[in-house]
Amino acid sequence: MEVVIKLSQFLLSLSLLIVLHELGHFIPAKLFKTKVEKFYLFFDIKYSLFKKKIGETVYGIGWLPLGGYVKIAGMIDESMDKEQMAEPPKPWEFRSKPAWQRLIIMLGGVTVNFILAIIIYIGMAYVYGETYIANSEVKDGVAVVNPVAEDLGFKDGDKILKLDGKEVEKFNDVAYDVLFAKIVTIERNGTVQDINLPIDLIDKLMDGEKAPLVSLRYPFVVAKLDDSSVNKDVLKKGDVIVSINGQETKYADEVIAIAESNKGKTFDAIVFRDEKEVPVKIGFNEEGKLGVMRSSLSLSNLEKLGYYKISQEKYSFFESVPAGLKRSKDELSKYFTQLKAIFTPSTGAYKGVGGFYAIFDIFPNTWSWEAFWNITALLSIMLGVMNLLPIPALDGGHVMFLLYEMITGRKPGDKFMEYAQITGFVILISLVLLVNGNDIFKLIMGK
Repeated sequence: MEVVIKLSQFLLSLSLLIVLHELGHFIPAKLFKTKVEKFYLFFDIKYSLFKKKIGETVYGIGWLPLGGYVKIAGMIDESMDKEQMAEPPKPWEFRSKPAWQRLIIMLGGVTVNFILAIIIYIGMAYVYGETYIANSEVKDGVAVVNPVAEDLGFKDGDKILKLDGKEVEKFNDVAYDVLFAKIVTIERNGTVQDINLPIDLIDKLMDGEKAPLVSLRYPFVVAKLDDSSVNKDVLKKGDVIVSINGQETKYADEVIAIAESNKGKTFDAIVFRDEKEVPVKIGFNEEGKLGVMRSSLSLSNLEKLGYYKISQEKYSFFESVPAGLKRSKDELSKYFTQLKAIFTPSTGAYKGVGGFYAIFDIFPNTWSWEAFWNITALLSIMLGVMNLLPIPALDGGHVMFLLYEMITGRKPGDKFMEYAQITGFVILISLVLLVNGNDIFKLIMGK
């Protein structure tokens, strides 16, 4: 059932993005009286799941869910309709229109992508507001959850103050932003110091555990006890260990540290159970383990227990507009930072590039409209940016040749455009195979 929910969200988001992107080409084409022969969701290579002709346009759904397209008459595109291009230009064809009109038609798709993201973020600001933990509320520092972070010099309890000299205001941003920082300023035991991050940090993370460098510190909450656990008759699901041998254990890392240094020993302890403190006697096995699985608490429960104060901002309709615009700008900036890292081989970020499975996997197992719209907005930005890349067969490739024509006054020949389109198509297929092959490799290797 979880797979069905993830798949439903994935297909709905993908379909929405494709249809609206192609609509961005379709509408200006129609406004400029350019004939649109086909409007398809997904590709219809030799077969269509559905098609219906309305007016001069065939609307349909293809069987190959790798994108979609509009076929505009008189345009050298992925259809490679050489017979049509061999005939004299008709007034209703794309190639007969002024360069500025053709430019608007080609930019229509990415324009819709960016507008869609802005509208979604404005809507989310209005409906959901913004929930976050102020960095100042992380009073006891962070938890180191990845061995790579330990190797770099991070320790449990470090307070992250700045990233590349910029003060951290919201802790929600730390786990992501630290990946692209060069210098992290921390406070440890009242002393401020800098930790220099290597340029290949992402590469190290790709080769290691699939976990962020640091996270919030959580209490030790019992989720499940092993049958062989020395504590199976002592601890219960939901217990929060708050002290061991008279020593306060507010956080899970403190419990783990005591366990590792007291292998095979038994201590008096206090657990928080059913909203009251209960004395118990817990033991550690010869490996320094309690023999239990841990779980995490929701932010609301953490707030109730006094760990963190959750900040929430609500926006009126008019306040949500600048909030949504700011969010759009921030997400676009983050994506450009990612692209820069991906195209810098020394960072190793290219190893994390994924295809359709990677996109599918970011959707949650339970239906969440907030998560759905958040992911869809981000994918819309990604689709817009990627389509602007100056690769023939992408919108950006067409725009590149149109700008050349408008600047020089010379239109590239049809033969040149055909060869450029083929070259671009080969590049795109290669990229699709690469990123989806990367998905398959990671699934096989369990990364």
